[in-house]
Amino acid sequence: MATDLGELLVPYMPTIRVPRTGDRVFKSECAFSYDSPESEGGLYVCMNTFLGFGREHVERHYHKTGQSVYMHLKRHVKEKATGAAGGAISRRRNGKVFLDLELNRDFNGVDYEYEDEAKLVIFPDHFEIPLPNIEELPALVTIACDAVLNASSPYKKQEADSWEEEIQVSKHARSLRQQENGVRIPPSGWKCAKCEMRENLWLNLTDGSVLCGKWFFDGSGGNGHALEHYKETNFPLAVKLDTITPDGADIYSFDEEEAVLDPHISEHLLHFGIDMLQMQRTENGHHTDNDVQPCVSDWEVIQESSLKLKPVYGSGYTGIKNLGNSCYLSTTMQVLFSIPEFQRAYVGNLQRIFDYSPLDPTQDFSTQMAKLGHGLLSGQYSKPPMKSELIEQVMKEEYKQQQRGISPKMFKALVSKGHPEFSSDRQQDAHEFFLHLINLVERNSSGSENPGDVFRFLVEERVQCCQTQKVRYTQRVDYLMQLPVPLEAASNREELIAYESKRKEAEENMRPPPEPVRARIPFTACLQAFTEPENVPDFWSSALQAKSAGVKTSRFASFPEYMVMQIKKFTFGVDWVPKKLDVSVDVPDFLDLNRLRATGLQTGEAELPDLTPPIVIPEDTRAPEIDESSVMQLAEMGFPLEACRKAVYYTGNMGAEMAFNWIIAHMEEPDFAEPLAIPSYMEPDLPSPSFPTISALDNQPPEESISILTSMGFPRHHTIQALKATNNNLERALDWIFTHPDCEDESEAMSDTADTEPNNNSFSNANAHSDSSLSPDQDLSSPRVRDGPGRYELFAFISHMGSSTMSGHYVCHIKKEGRWLIYNDHKVCLSERPPKDLGYMYFYRRLSSC
Repeated sequence: MATDLGELLVPYMPTIRVPRTGDRVFKSECAFSYDSPESEGGLYVCMNTFLGFGREHVERHYHKTGQSVYMHLKRHVKEKATGAAGGAISRRRNGKVFLDLELNRDFNGVDYEYEDEAKLVIFPDHFEIPLPNIEELPALVTIACDAVLNASSPYKKQEADSWEEEIQVSKHARSLRQQENGVRIPPSGWKCAKCEMRENLWLNLTDGSVLCGKWFFDGSGGNGHALEHYKETNFPLAVKLDTITPDGADIYSFDEEEAVLDPHISEHLLHFGIDMLQMQRTENGHHTDNDVQPCVSDWEVIQESSLKLKPVYGSGYTGIKNLGNSCYLSTTMQVLFSIPEFQRAYVGNLQRIFDYSPLDPTQDFSTQMAKLGHGLLSGQYSKPPMKSELIEQVMKEEYKQQQRGISPKMFKALVSKGHPEFSSDRQQDAHEFFLHLINLVERNSSGSENPGDVFRFLVEERVQCCQTQKVRYTQRVDYLMQLPVPLEAASNREELIAYESKRKEAEENMRPPPEPVRARIPFTACLQAFTEPENVPDFWSSALQAKSAGVKTSRFASFPEYMVMQIKKFTFGVDWVPKKLDVSVDVPDFLDLNRLRATGLQTGEAELPDLTPPIVIPEDTRAPEIDESSVMQLAEMGFPLEACRKAVYYTGNMGAEMAFNWIIAHMEEPDFAEPLAIPSYMEPDLPSPSFPTISALDNQPPEESISILTSMGFPRHHTIQALKATNNNLERALDWIFTHPDCEDESEAMSDTADTEPNNNSFSNANAHSDSSLSPDQDLSSPRVRDGPGRYELFAFISHMGSSTMSGHYVCHIKKEGRWLIYNDHKVCLSERPPKDLGYMYFYRRLSSC
């Protein structure tokens, strides 16, 4: 038999490979569907490309590539049998198991067991060879099979993991002696006992002192009083106050000089009045933040958790599993695939997209969009439980009529590739992800329908010189309308003033804060604030040939088919972390924006001359100052001083965290610790200032700015393009690079640069995410701008729970077939009370009757 198998595999031996370092083995998810080893047909892994395919798609790959040998993986999940004593029989596995293969079901590992089955399948005859079969298979095939079975998940972040050491239990945890001094820590209002710091506060677990910390990787900072206290007292352990949850907290040992674990942390905190085990937690396991005993009213109202919601199943009612802070992605994609244009572009062209997909479909945007759309809309992954299963659940009092949902790991890995935020496991802003995705749709729709055009509209900006009264009209493309929140217009203003007074009094006296009061803002006030003129800082008037005061107003030059509206609830706290305004806005079901239609140049208005600002050559050739505090923070971590200086300089003094990332990326370079060589400000070939008619954006950006970005690892042509597109603004250029990772250098320059000013904050600034800014003539005649009446009907909204975009949870409500539904990760239910006043992003469709 061994000879027979060996001879059978001889023709295919050149196509069988052993996975090498860097090869990704997809053994948990099909490249074209959400089939997995748990699916009825199992999963087929190509033994040459290591791509996974469901039964429905493996034939396509065979016919396209000619690869004949696949490993078929099948996982059988079943409830454990119980013995005579009523206990569950221990889990059994037959031979090899698929390591790093996660269960796709919400099964309790104690109550269920699984058996994994693997075999080689040779196409087209479907000849099967059971595995393991060491004695009968050629050595190369056996090695290749073992390597595939033991390969790690392709979604693991190997680089990030390599820097994360396992946290150990502190040697002080068991023997820690706490002082009986009567200290009780209030749920909020904390302040350093030695300074006024209210951020990055640490509770010493020995005496209950609340003191500020030093700089940490999360960007927070302090004056180091917690460390000074340890040096004075030798009290070793401290816990960061705003990290306490029922699951644990961030604990640091000053003696051991590292983050540690404390198995007795709940007892140690209870000593100071903090009962972490009784802290409130939401149904989905997402913790609220900042306060030890956070208010959960938002979570209950937005998720409708106090109501018994009815689950729904079938086409369009498929949930998306949370991969860990991925709800911003899930809610955005649920809304987008409820729009017919997205359904038609991807799901309607499913077979064509799949048939013409590249050899590696996991890296093809259209393929993964079609796969996600089909997964959400087909109903294949949203089926109600069988009647027998329901009866069994009721008998066990475990009645949870929930669907499994789909797991978008492959999709998230692709759309977040190269993006420093979306590629992380941290929570993100749904608004920013929406713009990021529309940008990806734009770049991947060349030569085909671009469904993102349904959001595309033109903004007319009118800038007026206050001294000469002359005006200039320009147009730009945008995808999203941002509404400011005028807190001064709250209808319950007196109630808010009284609450603020009580809150400050409680904070000063270290008492628990009063029950929060939410500001109620009329939608009309938000719309009015949107239309108000705004001052233009550093406005250069071409009429005066000098800087002057200027005002700007923005109106709609066109109305899109779908209007996306964001309520600007987020601002920045003292630690530069986005904070959310606790407001309620009575957003209407029907919206009429026709009165905001742009009018263009009016009779009697005089236009500003079409001139650009003169090019200013810097006179000061001295090197820029380097933030020595950031340098010392890095040096204290053990990095060479000169390397720290270079890191801070080349990241533009943007903080120690950014400089730390630069160090990690460049520490293997031979000149890593060499002294900093600062490039000269003055370049001999700078254009002469005697040519004022040349646009500043048409010239080479400052070499210093180019070197800062190229030193961070970005290609030179890419950095030049980014600087040109953002008027040589380093921070905006960095953001532009992250949102245009694959963009090639273009010869087109941005237009209308004469009277330069920042973009209007009332819109999304999505032109910074767009590949180009179209001229007015191009825009008005372009079929991509689908102008029409400005009357809309609300059909979806995304809500955020939590106090910052960096934490919390997102859910979305979508109106389908005349009824509202709530999409909360993998759960899809009929909505009883859609909280329209607490939304973050609202999606309107144009009324067809207009």
